[in-house]
Amino acid sequence: MQEAISGTSLFTNLLNKAVIGLTASLVATLGLAAGDDISGKVSSADGGEAGVWVIAETEELKTGYRKIVVTDDDGRFLIPDLPKATYSVWVRGYGLVDSEKQTSRPGNSVAFNMQLAQTPKEAAQIYPANYWFSLIDIPKPKEFPGTGAEGNGIGTGIQNQAHYINRLKDGCQLCHQLGSKATRELSMVQRDAYATTRIGWENRITLGGNAAWMGRDIRYMGIDHTLDMFSNWTDRIMAGEIPVAPPRPAGVEQNLVITQFGWAQKVGFVHDNVSTDKRDPTINSNGPVYGVGGSFLVVTDPVKNESRQIHVPRNDDGRYSNTHNPMLDDKNRVWMTSSIRTNDNPDWCKDSDHPSVKRFPIQSSSRQMSFYDANKDEMVTYDTCYATHHLQFMDDKNDTLYISGDWNVVGWIDTKEYDKKRDGRAAQGWCPTILDTNGDGKIGEYVEPNEPLDPTKDKRIAGFAYGIITNPIDNSVWFARTYPQVPGQIVRVDPETCFTENYEPPFGTDALPASEWGHGPRGIDIDTNGIIWTALGSSGHIASFDRSKCKVLNGPTATGQHCPEGWAMHRTPGPKLKDVNSNENADFHYLIWVDQFNALGLGENVPIANGTNSDALIAWLPDKQEMVTLRVPYPLNYFTRGLDGRIDDPKGGWKGRGLWASNNSGAIHHSEGGRGSIGYIMQFQLRPDPLAN
Repeated sequence: MQEAISGTSLFTNLLNKAVIGLTASLVATLGLAAGDDISGKVSSADGGEAGVWVIAETEELKTGYRKIVVTDDDGRFLIPDLPKATYSVWVRGYGLVDSEKQTSRPGNSVAFNMQLAQTPKEAAQIYPANYWFSLIDIPKPKEFPGTGAEGNGIGTGIQNQAHYINRLKDGCQLCHQLGSKATRELSMVQRDAYATTRIGWENRITLGGNAAWMGRDIRYMGIDHTLDMFSNWTDRIMAGEIPVAPPRPAGVEQNLVITQFGWAQKVGFVHDNVSTDKRDPTINSNGPVYGVGGSFLVVTDPVKNESRQIHVPRNDDGRYSNTHNPMLDDKNRVWMTSSIRTNDNPDWCKDSDHPSVKRFPIQSSSRQMSFYDANKDEMVTYDTCYATHHLQFMDDKNDTLYISGDWNVVGWIDTKEYDKKRDGRAAQGWCPTILDTNGDGKIGEYVEPNEPLDPTKDKRIAGFAYGIITNPIDNSVWFARTYPQVPGQIVRVDPETCFTENYEPPFGTDALPASEWGHGPRGIDIDTNGIIWTALGSSGHIASFDRSKCKVLNGPTATGQHCPEGWAMHRTPGPKLKDVNSNENADFHYLIWVDQFNALGLGENVPIANGTNSDALIAWLPDKQEMVTLRVPYPLNYFTRGLDGRIDDPKGGWKGRGLWASNNSGAIHHSEGGRGSIGYIMQFQLRPDPLAN
């Protein structure tokens, strides 16, 4: 009897397993919903709609929440792993009219019968900003250099077309997109208020907290000529001119799952974010994601769907701490650049026995440091002599934190030394950037940046140090200088000796065709082979630099353009700027991040640039020599800056890993929700197919 019961139980278990297996197969092949999924199909008069986005959103959780997927080639979709709530589900896709919202809950299926856009203009309303920006009329190459207000109206400081594009992008798009609906048009209210489009544009650049910044850049470019350019662009668009249509997501792009969590409600502008330690992406697994903006550290828990904000203090009576860039260490501390005092430095930074002061005294610093100790729920300020902007840990015995942001030096903090004695003065150091221009193999007496070269001396160089990365292979530090030079430069520093090397992207050289010239490095990162990657935000490239290929490293011929053989240029997708003879893209790339550990699922050492003007993250696959675009369709105006990848569960498949990036517009009201919008932190994941749950 016992044997019969056991046999029946075995049969039952096998039957249950078969049913479970069949159910899983049906979910994968038919798009049926499991208990925490919503599935269905998107169709139109043309049949199943491939490569369109399906969006589920709810306000029933503790923070704003959306999940976005892409349909497969037959129009089927499956939105996986939804928290229990009631969702509004709807569809957006190129060539279609946005669907009506349907109410659904996890475990249900919904079907959408879409309307095709009736006109190209109607279809174009949801195109990314870079497609609209591509219609702008950039001054032709023959109009440069600028001859000023009494000449052609272009600023006399603008030397060539690339220089103009660099200021247009790196100036205007530091804060918001160009080509979003809020920038390419005038609203009905604005049209009624202003006699002409030009008056509307003239008024537009005087509004908001960054009006002084906008006015400064446009005056530098030539205010009358530039306002005419913007006005003409707007007039043509409002008269019906439209860009070419972007392609829908295809192939691996259809496997994308985006989960959006609202930052703390009171914070409009969040600059960028961090989720883990770049040296080990399993640190802080399933933990909070941190962002910085204004005077706050914002914290979002993606497991509990909660967000909060923490005030970042100063050491003086000021309230605004101007937080900028966060980085997480292996002790659960979030380091960030922030203002903790006025700009004037303490006396010891200017004159003392500190080794770095003796080497190069510093009079002022516009931003210093802080860190948040999550274990103690405590915020700590850290005073630095050098100005700060971006930061990166070296994978070395001292856990050295290297910091950009100063015009003259690169700085660092020996965090192991700091933890021993809590002596912030002794634990910091810095190097001025000095080129070995006389080629004697050492740093000696040098001329200053504004002085002519002396064949018997070295040369100190200066410029704003932006993105920064460390190379643990040789303990060198690299950073990008993007302003005010064109084409910009990436700089290598040996912090032991201050020995500096300077490399410019190929530009104005016969060594490469003009189609491969680039300019405007901003973000910078490295792969595990020691190859440097940078996003050329102004020209629109993902570029790599292999120093081992250089025939010349230093000396009088190391002018910046001395190693074209070290560069490889990869143009990012999307339209070019209208009537630009070279290869400038209409996109803008704020930063770049290299996925060293395959946190996303496209492979190890894949560089990923921000498609800041195209609502996207853009990955370059070196092995396949192709680009992958991961588009965010909602909210419109996905202006992204920093990003990183975290592995929550190395054995968890696609669900155990992903990238984190945020909507970081300085004009958050440009988003589709308008005024009152909040920023979102977003997880990007790639599943094996569009129906995997």
